[in-house]
Amino acid sequence: MEKLLIIAPLVFGYILDLIIGDPDNWPHPIRVFGNAIAAGDKIFNKNSSRFLKGMLLAIGLCLLTFSLFYFLNEILLTVNAWLFIAVNSIWVWYGLANNALISEGRNVFLVLEKEGLEAGRKQLSRIVGRDTSQLTARQIRIAVFETMSENLSDGVIAPLFFYAIGGVPAMMVYKMINTMDSMIGYRSDKYEQFGKFAARLDDVANFIPARITALLMVILTANYRGLQFVFKYGNRHKSLNSGYPESALAGILDCRFGGPNVYHGKWVDKPFIGENDRIIEPGEIREVTWINQKTCFLMILMIVVFYSLLG
Repeated sequence: MEKLLIIAPLVFGYILDLIIGDPDNWPHPIRVFGNAIAAGDKIFNKNSSRFLKGMLLAIGLCLLTFSLFYFLNEILLTVNAWLFIAVNSIWVWYGLANNALISEGRNVFLVLEKEGLEAGRKQLSRIVGRDTSQLTARQIRIAVFETMSENLSDGVIAPLFFYAIGGVPAMMVYKMINTMDSMIGYRSDKYEQFGKFAARLDDVANFIPARITALLMVILTANYRGLQFVFKYGNRHKSLNSGYPESALAGILDCRFGGPNVYHGKWVDKPFIGENDRIIEPGEIREVTWINQKTCFLMILMIVVFYSLLG
């Protein structure tokens, strides 16, 4: 029964994500996380000692998140094991962003083809932090693939990795860390000090998952060039982790990612990943979609097999 308590929520949550995805306007714990972070930002991000305040906020929110989900699980186990499985399946579904990530990427390609460049730029702005107002169609497609590879690690493999380590409580702590990074982990006047600890915490949390993601992508495509790119370009990215899955996908597709862009009003001179500055064809979204789907499935399969073989 103990193995079932880990395996069943993982499988059912994955199926829910495949079928339902992440519908807009549905209740979601990440929105609660976001509200808590925004409240902490408003209260503490002012005057002196901003780094210390940001650090204490990050640690406090992580401890609170773990405690809430841990004790909720303890209560559920005393009531009924099947209730535990049902509730944790919902949390796993909330913790996975595979379907939503793929859907958003597809939508950008679809809108770009059917409604034109301006509509494509607007659709892309839903999923990237860069300024999209001057991007060409080729740059839009590249931005989609960069985002799909990077968030395959952040939004799919990393949550699964932490679930494998500590179940739903660990998975939700990771989601809190990742949400903090996306909200306050910026190098700006407002967040340089207050969000620094959250940003570094996210770097640490994603260190292993990013490299697992790149490895799984290469294995599933049996593409040696992808592995070459990982070793050649993975550590050249400004991010400690994003360069690895991005390099793997750039190698698999034999294209070029990266380069300078405008983020939050500031010019950021990012290095290039790859050398083949070719045109990305609209139909290539199908290949990238399958890479994401298969990578997610393989990670889940590995976790299931690992826990099935435990004594």
